[in-house]
Amino acid sequence: MESGLDYHTARALLEWQIELGATEAIADAPLDRYALPDKTPKAKKPAVAEPMKKAEPVEAAVVAQQVAKSAGSLTDLRAAMETFDLCELKRGARQLVFADGTPGARVMIIGEAPGRDEDREGKPFVGRAGQLLDRMLAAIDLDRRENVYITNVLPWRPPQNRDPKPEEIGMMKPFLERHVALAKPEVLVIMGNISCQAVLGKRGITRLRGRWDQALDLPVIPMFHPAYLLRQPQMKRQAWADLLELKARLEAGA
Repeated sequence: MESGLDYHTARALLEWQIELGATEAIADAPLDRYALPDKTPKAKKPAVAEPMKKAEPVEAAVVAQQVAKSAGSLTDLRAAMETFDLCELKRGARQLVFADGTPGARVMIIGEAPGRDEDREGKPFVGRAGQLLDRMLAAIDLDRRENVYITNVLPWRPPQNRDPKPEEIGMMKPFLERHVALAKPEVLVIMGNISCQAVLGKRGITRLRGRWDQALDLPVIPMFHPAYLLRQPQMKRQAWADLLELKARLEAGA
């Protein structure tokens, strides 16, 4: 044999290796055992409960429509909105901002969404914007304590006063429509772009303001939001013209 071992010596060495446990033959090429797949059974990951799915905006709007329709009075509507939990804005707001003023008044004003002051006090149009609105109304012999009713498109304050999202407006619109139906005003005043979007399905307040439109079976006039007028006082001239247009409509019997 080339190894220099005779047959009997080689056989004895093999038998001795077998007794030691070396039962596998050595391959011609080296084997990288680190590259072999790991056959060690892995521990199964513990099952994790899936988070509850949020209601889709369309589904929430359908629920909102059913809930709003069931309200037979403004008191019922407020209670229904208090218990409506599908709008995420509710979780970050202090309280519901439902309405202010005189239910059944000829004029109903629809603002956009509560700000910090409204969220704190639970009433729409308070703070500097509310004070300006009161002066605007007084200039044409209107007063929220006597002949004006006020609400917003959204009853809860958006975080950091951001603009409401389209799905939030769509979700809460059935409540707004029912609110108007129960308040029974003769005319609607919608203030700001968000209100125009919600009521008229249009945006562009500088183009829409002061022009009568029709929605919810009522005459509607868009106006600048008082908060906008505080930032852009030069636009108060146009706001005054819109107020005079509203006054003329009321004097003419709407």
